[in-house]
Amino acid sequence: CRFEVDGSAAVGHLLHIVQQSCSTATYTANNNNTMVSDNTKIGTGLMFLGFTFLFLGIFFLFDSTLLALGDILFLTGLTLTIGTSRTLRFFTRKDRIRGIVAFFGGVTLVLCRWPVVGMILQVYGLIYLFGQFFPIAAASLKDVPVVGSVFRHPSVEGFFSSFGRVAAGDRRAPV
Repeated sequence: CRFEVDGSAAVGHLLHIVQQSCSTATYTANNNNTMVSDNTKIGTGLMFLGFTFLFLGIFFLFDSTLLALGDILFLTGLTLTIGTSRTLRFFTRKDRIRGIVAFFGGVTLVLCRWPVVGMILQVYGLIYLFGQFFPIAAASLKDVPVVGSVFRHPSVEGFFSSFGRVAAGDRRAPV
């Protein structure tokens, strides 16, 4: 917003107020970090659909078609949610090669109609890849009103703290 003042004091004062409001609106729009991009929204929806199809595929006695559709939707949603470069960087880390091979081997077996073995490999790969994230998620769920008491139970805390054990102080989110 850019205005020129004519010389009239009232018009000049009014234009000054409008300029201030325009600059405030521009500042707020440029510094609003809570906005979510359309790709992230679509990716989250696709991940939800992927989890839904995976659940239905397991519920219907390892239906390979539903499981394959769930895998494809999950991977597409993950790519849209965190971005292509971060997805490639995550799935090409050499320190997690065992989990990557297990996960994609499981996806391949599900696509080749071996759903039970494929899902076992996928679960192992996901635990290996996202094991460091489970204690972080469990710690944040302790503050949720209904399920917080379950996550504060000593046996549940011990279970989630056993995931992703690495060198002391090196625990961070996997993505």
